Amino acid sequence: MKKIIITAGLLVSILFRTNAQSKTEESTDYEKRTLKVDEINFVTSYYHQEGDRSAVTGGIGTEKLSDYANSFDLKMSKYDLKNRLHTFNIDLNIDYYTSASSDNIDPRTISGASASDVHFYPSISWSVKNPKNRITQGLTYSFSTEFDYNSHGFTASWAKASKDNNREFSIKASAFIDKATIILPIELRTGTTGSGRGGSQDTRPRNSFTAAFSLSQVINERLQVMAIVEPSYQEGFLSTSFHRIYFTDNTEGIEKLPGRRLKLPIGLRANYFFGDNLILRAFYRYYMDDWGMKAQTVNLEGSYKITPFISISPYYRFNHQTAVDYFHAYKENSPTSAYYSSDYDISGMNTNFYGSGFRFAPINGVLSMKHLSSVEFRYGHYTRTTGMVANIITMALKMK
Repeated sequence: MKKIIITAGLLVSILFRTNAQSKTEESTDYEKRTLKVDEINFVTSYYHQEGDRSAVTGGIGTEKLSDYANSFDLKMSKYDLKNRLHTFNIDLNIDYYTSASSDNIDPRTISGASASDVHFYPSISWSVKNPKNRITQGLTYSFSTEFDYNSHGFTASWAKASKDNNREFSIKASAFIDKATIILPIELRTGTTGSGRGGSQDTRPRNSFTAAFSLSQVINERLQVMAIVEPSYQEGFLSTSFHRIYFTDNTEGIEKLPGRRLKLPIGLRANYFFGDNLILRAFYRYYMDDWGMKAQTVNLEGSYKITPFISISPYYRFNHQTAVDYFHAYKENSPTSAYYSSDYDISGMNTNFYGSGFRFAPINGVLSMKHLSSVEFRYGHYTRTTGMVANIITMALKMK
């Protein structure tokens, strides 16, 4: 982790030096088309949760988990000979987590297959905006890996703005091609099949295909709205192999869920500008899928400028969801059922997430460092009616 932070720091200093040089050489049209750094973001956070409804132990037992996340985001742009704006984004993300619940995959050892692990998920994207036809097109590739899966993601996007730029319609299509490693609870393993990190391991495909359609509209100088529809389809191994099931007859098995899932979220966003100092952002989403889950989410966030350089942003999110058809609590699943799960993530529950952010963005830069344009701190508290409680602290630095 220390090496990564040092490397990121060196990269930032080199990029700033390059950017400064390019700004002093903007005397000709050709030089204005050189690639420049627009923005660099670094985000670090600490997340911790507690609970006693772990799916690893059949719907009972500790859900204790801690996660240290770091994200480095680099945004660059350039104009081509046709005056089209090309934007490039490189995003590097790395999480280190410790999980007492996952450690119970193999409680006989000091450390199970995912008692602690690193989740690495970089992405790279490119988009081009044509000012003549007001069309923006883009491509993204992403990769994600941790102890029990790896994923390759591909996204294509297209958007067209109206002549007055008050309306925009966009389409996005994504495909995520995953491989899940089959890791069984220790007592259900035979030979080396379904073992932890060592031995031969079976893998299964898990693929997701998502589309997103959005229409945004500026109603007036104060109100902006957006409608979003995001259908998705998943296929393959959608269960988690180390989630135990304790049946009504006291026998034991592992989670079994259908190999296909259709999801349909429909959302509406609205931003209202009360003036120079106050913005209110609201979001509502209705969700349903063919596993029987239905959910509604409401999110509210305000941003208030205390001074021209200091702002606070309190937020609140409420979610209500019903359980999927295949969920039952500890020792309530029937061994004769076609599918079964005791994972409380897909149970019926209400959740609350609230907190606030504090942002400092002085004109001359934070602590007089002109390239460090803003620093933000956020705190959030999350609760579920299943008993799980979590807290997250985040710091974000923006450099221009």
